[in-house]
Amino acid sequence: MTVLRSSLLFALAALAEIGGAWLVWQGVREERGPWWVAAGLVSLACYGFVATLQPEANFGRVLAAYGGVFVAGSLAWAMVADGFRPDRWDVGGALLCLLGVLAIMYGPRG
Repeated sequence: MTVLRSSLLFALAALAEIGGAWLVWQGVREERGPWWVAAGLVSLACYGFVATLQPEANFGRVLAAYGGVFVAGSLAWAMVADGFRPDRWDVGGALLCLLGVLAIMYGPRG
């Protein structure tokens, strides 16, 4: 149950952070306006709170593992939101990052 909860929290954190960054990007770079930026900032703040809900108590471990989720999630977001088509190196790199998540968060501890 802990792995499932942790995985769901990582997914929620990715939606909040990547979505927030995308909204800010849209507001500034695509000139969609300040409301997009404001929505992005709210979403980014939500990401900060979601990370605190992880069952693992070590901040460094949670954020290091989340980095791998962020990499894979960013590519997935770009595919859905922007029509990005990853090449084999993007996919391989994302899979490597997700293996890192598994090792960091769920590897056996002595």
